[in-house]
Amino acid sequence: MVTADNDLEHSKLIKRINELARLKKQRELTPEEQAEQQDLRQRYLFLFRQGLRQRIEHTKLYDQQGKEITSAQVRKIQKKQGWRPD
Repeated sequence: MVTADNDLEHSKLIKRINELARLKKQRELTPEEQAEQQDLRQRYLFLFRQGLRQRIEHTKLYDQQGKEITSAQVRKIQKKQGWRPD
């Protein structure tokens, strides 16, 4: 589940990623900074994907007639997690 801690971590990651991007425009990054930049980007992508997956897994979709059209794969995950009575 997305929490305030995740939001704080996202903010810190983005701030540091942007700092390194600005430095890279001014000068060449050291090997340590390049490694840190890569690690931060990977962590950010992991958290982004995790949050998106959680959001999708907690969402039910309905058409205009009120019929549920949530994909079978998402319904299966929701049922496995105990979020669906059906």
